Parts: sequence; structure tokens; C-alpha cells
Amino acid sequence: MLVTACPGQGAQKAGFLSSWLELPGFASTLDTLAEAAGIDLRTHGTTSDDATITDTAVAQPLLVASAIAAHAEIFGDALSTDIVAGHSVGEIGAAAIAGVLTHQDAMRLVSARGTAMAAAAAAAPSGMAAVVGGEPDDVLRAIADAGLEPANVNGGGQTVAAGAQDRIEAFAANPPERARVIPLKVAGAFHTSFMAPASEAVAAVAATLQPADPAITILTNADGTPVGSGADFLQLLVSQVTNPVRWDLCQQTLVQAGVTGILELVPGGTLTGLAKRAMKGVEVFPVKSADDIDGAREFVRAHSGA
Repeated sequence: MLVTACPGQGAQKAGFLSSWLELPGFASTLDTLAEAAGIDLRTHGTTSDDATITDTAVAQPLLVASAIAAHAEIFGDALSTDIVAGHSVGEIGAAAIAGVLTHQDAMRLVSARGTAMAAAAAAAPSGMAAVVGGEPDDVLRAIADAGLEPANVNGGGQTVAAGAQDRIEAFAANPPERARVIPLKVAGAFHTSFMAPASEAVAAVAATLQPADPAITILTNADGTPVGSGADFLQLLVSQVTNPVRWDLCQQTLVQAGVTGILELVPGGTLTGLAKRAMKGVEVFPVKSADDIDGAREFVRAHSGA
């Protein structure tokens, strides 16, 4: 059984689409998605530097478009996946792959999301920090005691705390027992109450969309469960902006479902890295460049429907 996973913000790297844009089909799809988003995805995927594509308003549409275009290139009309899931903004790419949103609507939504979250982050000094190690319950308790919120509970011994910048700094100076706190280079406290204005902006765009029920089993970051209603999934995408990403629960669901392989779409590496620690025995395939296409197709054939 195969899950196709779409990575979230932070996975992007300068030039990561250079090899892909040599493929006419991928290039054509990316250009169509770029037009829908109103952003130059070719430039940002090839020549823009890391600082430029770290901008939330750029990174989010770039990642969603890359997942959609890579999925189309790898799977075409002949191959399929059993389950699809995305991490944070990757959920919008997953929604497009599952047929909940059209490609154009997915890009409209993610463009609004990225712009609104960037604006919310600029409104007050806030940040995020990865907590590695420690007992999960102890870590969550320490995050709350520090006046912070758990933005991502990723499993595999990794939780991300978020909140006011001064509290992040104090938390890093006094980490939970047997844990390390690593401040992250992000614009703000995503998936927390700091993003409330962004949630309103995303809701306004979502209200104009007409979602379809998923054609592929899709999991939600809210609690890791499958969602059968397109309308419900769209509402979960809105609420996700201010609520934690429970990737740990998504991984638990996948293990319980008997998943044998996880294919992480470009730029792969982050989610498959988590899977190696939290999904023992499940094979992984991170798609990093166009050179991986043939191997990815073989991986899909080996695991899809298994």
C-alpha cells in the first residue's frame, strides 16, 4: 500500500526545479499553475536564492505547484496511489492530487494563504523552535508552561513550538529535560493564534471554491484521520492555519492501515526522514530531482495496491 506525501514549508531549496523544467510536460503544468497563482514559479524554482524562496508568500505556492506538477509527471494516467497526505501547506497539494480542489483553485488558495500568513507574521515578532528528544508529554507540558503553542507534532521525537519571539528565546535557553531546542529560521509563529488574521483571509477565498469529494483517500493534519467530504476537508484547510499539524497522528494512521511505502514528492527528504524514525519497516522514496522519475515509478508499481 502506497502513500504519496507532499512536504511543507521549509523543504524548498534554491534551484530545486532546474532539472524538472527540462521536461516539457512538467514545464507546461508549472506555467499553468504559475498563471493561476500570479507568481513567477519558473524563476523561483531555478534562479531565486534561498532567502527569496524562504519568503512565505513565495515558498507556499512554489511547494504546492511543485508537488502537483511532479505528481502529474510521475503518475500520469497509468499509475495511482492508495493514500495521499500533506504536511501543513502540503495539504493543499494533497487536496489537488485527491481531486478535492482543481489545480487552479489550489493555487488561488495557497497564494492567498502564503500572502496572508506572511502579513500576519510581520504584524508581531514571533517565531518557532524545534524540540528534539524528550518524553512527548513532558515536551508538550514544557511548551505550554513557556507560554508557547505546539505548532507541529511530527513524531519521531520532534515537536515544533511557536509563539512570541522573546518566549522562544527563553525556551531555547531552558529546554525540557533530555531535549534540545533549536530555533528555526522562519518568519513567524505558524499554526498558532498569531495566524488568526491569515485564517480569516484563507476562509474568504475558501468560501468562493466548490470542492469535490476526494477520489483518493486523503488524511487530515488535524487528527490524522481520512476525510471523505471535500467540503469538510476544505474547512479543515482553513482551520489548519491556526491549529497544530499532527503529522504524528497521520503516521500512526498510515502504519495501522498497512502502508508499505511512502513516496515524498519534490523536494523530498523531510517527511521520509521522519518516516524512517516513526514508521519502522516502511520503505521510503524521497523524490529530489527529475533523475528520480524512473525509480519513483518503479517504487509506485511495487507498493500501490499492495
